[in-house]
Amino acid sequence: MYIAIVAFLLFNLGILIGWFIAKMYAKNQYKEYELEAKAKASIIKQEAERLLDESKNKVKQRELELKSLESTIQSKQEDIERSLRNINEKEQRLDTLLKQNRIKLAELTDKLSSVASMTKDEARKELLESHQKEIESDLAKLTRKKITIAKENVQKEANYLLAQAVTRYAGEFAGERLVNSVTLPSDEHKGKIIGKDGRNIKALEQLLGVDIIVDDTPGVILVSNFNLYRRAIAVEVIERLIDDGRIHPARIEEIHQKVEKEFEEKLYQEGEKVVIDLGLYPMHEELIKLLGRLKYRASYGQNALLHSLEVARLAKSLAAEMGGDEKLALRAGLLHDIGKALTQDFDGNHIDLGAEVCRKYNEHPVVINAIYAHHGHEEPTCVESAAVCTADVLSAARPGARREVLESFTKRVKELESIALSHDGVMQAYAINAGREIRIFIDASKVSDDELPLLTHKIAKEIEEKLQFPGEIKVNAIRETKYVEFAK
Repeated sequence: MYIAIVAFLLFNLGILIGWFIAKMYAKNQYKEYELEAKAKASIIKQEAERLLDESKNKVKQRELELKSLESTIQSKQEDIERSLRNINEKEQRLDTLLKQNRIKLAELTDKLSSVASMTKDEARKELLESHQKEIESDLAKLTRKKITIAKENVQKEANYLLAQAVTRYAGEFAGERLVNSVTLPSDEHKGKIIGKDGRNIKALEQLLGVDIIVDDTPGVILVSNFNLYRRAIAVEVIERLIDDGRIHPARIEEIHQKVEKEFEEKLYQEGEKVVIDLGLYPMHEELIKLLGRLKYRASYGQNALLHSLEVARLAKSLAAEMGGDEKLALRAGLLHDIGKALTQDFDGNHIDLGAEVCRKYNEHPVVINAIYAHHGHEEPTCVESAAVCTADVLSAARPGARREVLESFTKRVKELESIALSHDGVMQAYAINAGREIRIFIDASKVSDDELPLLTHKIAKEIEEKLQFPGEIKVNAIRETKYVEFAK
């Protein structure tokens, strides 16, 4: 029993000691947690204070910005209010002026109505018409004055522009003739040119379509024709025959075919050289070829290509003075007479032909307008077209540039050839001997020997009816049949 009590007491004592030890341990642990919590709380407090300070600074900055914005808004509002007050004041003044004008108009209308016994509507109409006539009269006087001043100034300015443009260009000039001379190494070559029974000179004139004059002048024969291209080919053929030494009909035909082909290629080279020199690439190759053909075309004795170059450069200078497009004026000036390269092969005037071919190859509208405008078919639509028109007049009208007599002669011989070629059975027709003779070559398969005199008579009668000419014109019709056979 005693042992049980002692054991119970010891057990309770153990529990008491354990509880006391546990309490002491818990107390120590609590102090450590408390210190750690205080340290963390201190850190959190410092961070919170820092964030609070930053928030306060931001709030203060925002407050300053808001105050500045409020100040700006208030200033703008004051400006707007000031502007509105000014507008209201102006509106009030305008209303006042309108009322005063209405009152004055009503007074004038009443007076006019009472004096002329008119109604108010009639008086108002009369008053308005009176004021309108007065205003129109003043405007007419002012317009006439301005027009007079403008004419005086325009004339002075135009003269100045022309003077400036012309002094910048010094063009070359060479008049075209109807005759070319071919120098011979010796007079013996005259006999070779003529050939046995004149067969060589006959073949040359028939094939080349020119008049070959062999006279007593030593060492020279003359080639005559109004067509520059035909004459240039003839001169080249004769010179090559002389260099070759073999002169007979077959050789003449062979050289002629070769020279014709070379001249076709030369046309493009001549045109290309002009386009390159002026810096007008790109340009369609057909237009380039036509430019080359202008070298063998004359108008009133003035070479068409040289005239076009002169017009192009003058137009460029004028456009530069007037603030236009220099390159476009240069292009329009060069192409303004391009149709003249077509008039010998196609019906129609050079203006319509030139405009049509430029339109076909997509040239600039200013170029087409210049083609029409330089002969008055249209009004110039821009500075560049006007410059081309002026340059064309300057080039054509200067002393020595053109000769009317030569142009009328050229026109007559062209018509002479056209009349002959219009008849069925005529293959070729050449006006020679300064237009006093026309040589016609007949297609033997279409016209017989019996029909030949009748055809020749018809052509002669038509020439008499349609052309005016001094003296007489010899109509020389040639019909021959050739047969070719090969021995095998």
